[in-house]
Parts: sequence; structure tokens; C-alpha cells
Amino acid sequence: MVAVSATVCLVAMLGGFGVLPSVAGPSDRGGETDVARDLTGRTGGSGLAAIGDKAVLVLDSAQDEAAAGSADDSATAGAAGTAPVEEADPPEVDPSADETLPADSGDGYRVVFSEARQRVWLVDGDDEVVRTYPVSGSLYDNLDPGSYEVYSRSEQAYAFDGSGSMKYFVRFAQGDTGAAIGFHDIPVDNDGRLVQTRAQLGTPQSHGCIRQEREDAIALWEFTEIGTEVVVV
Repeated sequence: MVAVSATVCLVAMLGGFGVLPSVAGPSDRGGETDVARDLTGRTGGSGLAAIGDKAVLVLDSAQDEAAAGSADDSATAGAAGTAPVEEADPPEVDPSADETLPADSGDGYRVVFSEARQRVWLVDGDDEVVRTYPVSGSLYDNLDPGSYEVYSRSEQAYAFDGSGSMKYFVRFAQGDTGAAIGFHDIPVDNDGRLVQTRAQLGTPQSHGCIRQEREDAIALWEFTEIGTEVVVV
């Protein structure tokens, strides 16, 4: 027993001085794989809330692994007497946050809509931007770049399939089926619920039109009249 105790003490002392290496077991990443597979297997907009929750789980998992890796690097660097080298990931850029009026977007009194940046600009006759804000355009890229004109306006309008209604509809184009394409507020379904969140503005969400926050929809409604130029870039 004395010999065993002495051996244990010797092992502990050697481990304390760093003579004996320590080995960490492999981490179980099965949960992360399942989540990623579940994300890639989902399609359509009906599961956005669930996908959002699982996306957070994936991000949290990645952050945990990065933190553990940084701790290991710091310990190794401390033992070697050198500072750890950290490589920061580039920050994500939200295209809709760029408020700069697009180049080659016409001149004079007009409305400018950028499909790539999901943003609208109201421009006066002196080429001054009087208002700009994020919007939600079509999921199907159904608008060709170019110059259009407002040809119709309706303060109250209804979806072509009877699924809901919208207000402050300013029409300037037509789709392949002849359905009108224009600007309006975020539609509500037949139960009076918004069909998308305000936080989703700045990303494509619609089936053809350009959705706006209610205050922005009113501003564009008051800014335009029949014949007002609309430039799509």
C-alpha cells in the first residue's frame, strides 16, 4: 500500500510539472450534424420560425467549439511563452443597410428600387434622396432592370388568389400572368395577421410585389402619382 501511494504521488507530481502529457477525449458532434441535416432538409417559408431556432443552435455550437479551441491555444501558447494568434472572421454585411443611392439609377423625380439590396429610394427633382428604407421584394426575381411608370394606384387592394389584402398599392409593372406588380404595405391574411415580420424587411419575401412598412408605404403613396418614374436596378 505504501508503494502504491508513493507511485500515485509521483505520478501526480510529474503531471503537475508537465512531464506527463494529458490527453483529451474526442468531442461528440452528433447533435450538430443532426441539426445541420435538419436545416438543409427544410424548404419553403412555412418553417421559418423552426429553422431560425435551429440555426441559433448551430451558431451556438460553433461558438462553443471556437471558445474551447481558443482556450486550448492560450494554454499551449502560455506554456511555450508566446502569444496565441487569433484570426477573426470577416463581419457579415447586410446589403439592405447600404443607403447609398445606386449609380446609373436615372435622374430627376423618381422611385428607385434595388433588387440586390432590397431597398427603395424616393428621389426629388433635384436628385436629392428624401427617403430610403428596406423592403421585401419577390422571391422569384420577376422584375427586369429598367425604367417603368406608375400606371395605377389603389388605397385598398386584395391578393389575386384571395389569400389576403394590402393597402397603398402603387402599380408600375405586370408579371408573366398579367398580375400587377407594385409597392404596398405588408399584407395581412384573412385572419388579419401580417404575412411576414417587419424584421424581415430587407430580404425577399413576396410572390411578386415590393412590401413596405406601413409608414413607408404611405410615404411612397403620397410621393407618387400616375406617370411617376420607377427605376429598377
